[in-house]
Amino acid sequence: MLRRDFLSVGGLAMGAGLSATSSGAKSSVNASESAKGASSIINPGDWKALRDLFPLTRNYVQLSTFLLASHPKPVSDAIEKHRRALDENPADYWHHHFETIDGDISAAAANYMGGAGSQIALTDSTTMGLALVYSGLKLQPGQEILQTTHDHYSTDLSLAQRAKRTGATVRQISLYENPATVSKKSLVKNLINGINNKTAAIAVTWVHSSTGVKLPIRAMANAIRDVNAGRNSENQILFCVDGVHGFGIEDQDISQLGCDFFIAGTHKWIFGPRGTGLIWGNEKAWSRSEAVIPSFSRSYDVWLGEATQAQVPIGEHMSPGGFHSFEHRWALPEAFNLHMALGKENVQKRIHQLNTQTKEGLAKMAGVTLHTPMSNQLSSGLVCFDVEGVLPQTVVKQMHDKGVIMSNTPYRNSHARFAPSLLNNEHEIEFALSQIKALT
Repeated sequence: MLRRDFLSVGGLAMGAGLSATSSGAKSSVNASESAKGASSIINPGDWKALRDLFPLTRNYVQLSTFLLASHPKPVSDAIEKHRRALDENPADYWHHHFETIDGDISAAAANYMGGAGSQIALTDSTTMGLALVYSGLKLQPGQEILQTTHDHYSTDLSLAQRAKRTGATVRQISLYENPATVSKKSLVKNLINGINNKTAAIAVTWVHSSTGVKLPIRAMANAIRDVNAGRNSENQILFCVDGVHGFGIEDQDISQLGCDFFIAGTHKWIFGPRGTGLIWGNEKAWSRSEAVIPSFSRSYDVWLGEATQAQVPIGEHMSPGGFHSFEHRWALPEAFNLHMALGKENVQKRIHQLNTQTKEGLAKMAGVTLHTPMSNQLSSGLVCFDVEGVLPQTVVKQMHDKGVIMSNTPYRNSHARFAPSLLNNEHEIEFALSQIKALT
């Protein structure tokens, strides 16, 4: 039975009885209605009310929530709604939603992050997004991808694998030696000095999870634009950014950030459903990339001969098809709407406030070395430090015993790490600092 025939039969079934049940056929997620729902349960900048939306245990001070989000009530409610409907009648519920709901999710994402929904591909994580972008780059033997020594393993391996398949090369450069003393000027200069006439793409990370340094992406993009001005259209450098640890913190229109690709998971600072992420790309970027995993939705109609490729938004075409954890992906708009209800400017101000309190407290302690820049222009939500004579993993264990959940950076040169978020308050930060001081 062809999919279109199944839809016809399914439509009869829905008309006969399904529409009267909880899994009844309804239109796809409506971003404006969801946004109104979010604004009705919380006021802008109400951090106490926000904390009450999470089932996250209060038995610990949570300074590692960036790792994997606890689901706030609007998100968990949406997940449960979709899960119940899929459990009751999976075939009808999926068929009624799958052709339009990804577009609605992308529209909700664009409403939060800027740009157009058609530019956004949906993924399951930052790692998947990085792999899709770098595995799909159109590269030639002899061309080069420039990356930094500060990127995550996911970037390193994705680029290495693409280079191996295409004959291109990967070269790493360091943007700084001492993260605590970086400057905007030096970061931009070191990046541009690494470019040569073989450089076809540049891969960087917005906020380094290894040190807490936040790169000046706009300034770097401007400098790359100047380099591109001396190149023909076929040799323009693509600027690709792993943005996960700034996404959900910085009040930034991503389409105006200056990069060509922006990749992020949405189950960290955004508080989105676990197993969700996205890729934003501009027209130039998507034209230089190929799909890695076949898409469903309207791309399926192209295969059936019922539509042309021009009728399929590029983000939708690049979104991996197959069966996902639909109840999670389809609940993603609720996370974006919650952030919009809180106010993006309020979110940025609050997280920087708590991080500044953390950095200032650590900087005053004898026996503690702060690695993250004090400036909010060069840091975001991660604070990395060392306690003299105590291994980072030992700091994490001892702090856990004292009621503080934190992390150490998963790199060869590891540091202890705090990640103050919207779910923390000033008293929790002071308690955590007091426990670090007790270790020195």
